[in-house]
Order: sequence, then C-alpha cells, then structure tokens
Amino acid sequence: MKKRKVLQVNKLYAPVTGGIEHVVQQLAEGLKDVTDTKVLVCQKKGKGRIEQRGGVEVHRASSFGIFFSMPISLSFLWKFRKMAKKSDIVQLHAPFPLGDLACFLSRYKGKVILWWHSDIVRQKKLLYFYRPLMNWMLKRSDLILVATEGHIEGSEFLKPYREKCKIIPYGVPRVEPVQEFREEIPVRFLFVGRLVSYKGCETLLRAFCGLDHAELVLVGDGGLRAELEALTSSLGLEGRVHFKHHLDDRQVAEEFRQCDVFVLPSISKTEAFGIVQIEAMAWGKPVINTNLPSGVPYVSLDGITGLTVPPEDEKALRSAMKKMVESPKLRKQMGEAARKRVQEHFLEKTMLENVYRIYQEMGGN
Repeated sequence: MKKRKVLQVNKLYAPVTGGIEHVVQQLAEGLKDVTDTKVLVCQKKGKGRIEQRGGVEVHRASSFGIFFSMPISLSFLWKFRKMAKKSDIVQLHAPFPLGDLACFLSRYKGKVILWWHSDIVRQKKLLYFYRPLMNWMLKRSDLILVATEGHIEGSEFLKPYREKCKIIPYGVPRVEPVQEFREEIPVRFLFVGRLVSYKGCETLLRAFCGLDHAELVLVGDGGLRAELEALTSSLGLEGRVHFKHHLDDRQVAEEFRQCDVFVLPSISKTEAFGIVQIEAMAWGKPVINTNLPSGVPYVSLDGITGLTVPPEDEKALRSAMKKMVESPKLRKQMGEAARKRVQEHFLEKTMLENVYRIYQEMGGN
C-alpha cells in the first residue's frame, strides 16, 4: 500500500544536539521504512541545502542567524508551503513560532500533528506577541502529542485542549546490560547536560559541598562553565568534582555506566522532560530529580526509581544525595526499578509504534 507522506518540521536537526532534535531524528529515521518522511528545518546561519542523513531527505532552509532562540529565515516560509502541499501529515515540533507562522501562511488543509515539547518560559516578551499565533496553532492542530501528563498539568496553554492531547513518552533504543553493582565509596554522582542557569548546577555544587564519601562528574558545556568551575574552586571541591567537556556518545555512555547515581537538579520548567533521566535509568541508575511543574517528576518516580526534591533547595538535595551515599541497598533497589520502568514505558520502539499507529488512524496504511 502507498506510504503516507509525512513532513517533520522543527527549528534544527542533527548534528545539532538537543532533546527535541533527538526526538525528531528518532521519528524520521525510525519511521522512514514505513512512511515517506521528509524533514524541514533551518540552518543555524548560512545558505540552505538539501542532504541525505540517516536515509532521510533533510531540507535546511537558509537563515540569517538565531535570535531569541529562533532562526530568522524567509526561505523557510516558502519551503514549508511547497513541501506541505505534497504531504499527507505535517508534524510540527513546538515551541517553534516560525513553524506556526509558516503553517498559517501556507493555508495547508491536510492533517497537522503538533508535538508540544515544552512551554515558552524564558522569552516572555516574545510570548506576548506570539501567543495569538500559538493559540491558532493549538486550535488548528488535529492532535497534540505530549511526553507525559506533567506536560499538560504544568502548562498554562494546553489545559483547554486536553481532549486533543495524547501522551506518547520519549524512548531510548534499549536497556543496557545489567552491571555488577558497586557498593564501594566514594559514591559517584553524575550530571549530564548544558551548563546553563535552568539546569541548577550551582545548587548541585553547593549541596555537594556538604557531602562526604562522594565524587561528582559534570558532563557538558555552556555559558556558565567558567563560573561553575570558579565556584568549585572557591568551595574547595577541585579534587572531588570533575568537569568533562566535548565527550562523544561512547564516552558519555561510559560515564553513565560508571556512575552510581544520576542527578538532574533543574530549577525551571524549561526542563520539560529530561531525556538524560531515561538514559541513566536504562543503565540501571537511580535518579535524583526536582519536583518541577513539568514532565520531569513523571519520568523518575519519587521513592521508586529515585528521589525527588524541591527545585533550588540545597538542603533537600544534599539530604537526598546523603541518603544515596549511606544506603547501597536503596541505590540497588531503585536502580533495578529504574531499568524496569524504562523497559515498560520509555523504549524507542514503543514510541515509534505509537506514532505510526496515529498515522494509520489518520488514514495511513
């Protein structure tokens, strides 16, 4: 039977790294054999081009650069119009105001799936002007996908459209082989992510300062790198805190394997899910996360697969880390539960099957 023509639309695409970019790549490459999928994105800056990546045709519209986290591209608008006309389903990944504008101007009449990855949190001034278009996009969409119930409950925009929302959790390719459990000290805590304000790394370092019999590895880079390294020095933690930058996928996987506990200390609902949580859980690692009004606490569950603490609460975070240090049995129990939860709820195969089923329900094969 004829394959459904699907257009995946996002700001950017691999090799650009990011949670949304990763999900778009999973969908495009994972469903390319059962759909006729194309990807439309923007360049960070520069001339547009068309390329084959992972067996998928990727169209990158030219861009003048990125301002307020948004590519500035005129060619994207006409490329969307041209490509959408040939598509059965357009799947937009939000937040992406330029994508919403392109859909509005194109007068596309086909099916639209909006994957709502997070609210706009930081660009409040942009939101003032963008909100009418965003509301149009929410009304126009035939279906709104979210990764957890927390995306709906924590959003000031989605609740009126709850009846159009469907939950499809993100997924990792597999659970990793069971590792020999390590009871020795120091207990190894791991953070993986960008070194930016909403990730809460300053709170993490200050909490770690009062912790004995532990070491901490921070994998990633970002605008706060120098500031966090200086804070580490001022707290006298140089020998126990290690910064690692520009690691490849194999090296990051090795950090997950070697750690005892993963920590996601984010302080803002800009952290909407935290895919790194399920990456750690797939290795059988317990997670300490924060009780944000987003999908974060719906991924690793407090008291089951890890511990959840209030955001920006240095004392509570230190207490949770101390509990992990002092109880190897608890770490082992929660780590096993974490692996099981990934197996049951957060596998890439399940995510792809659920999305493809939606395509079928919209008139696909």
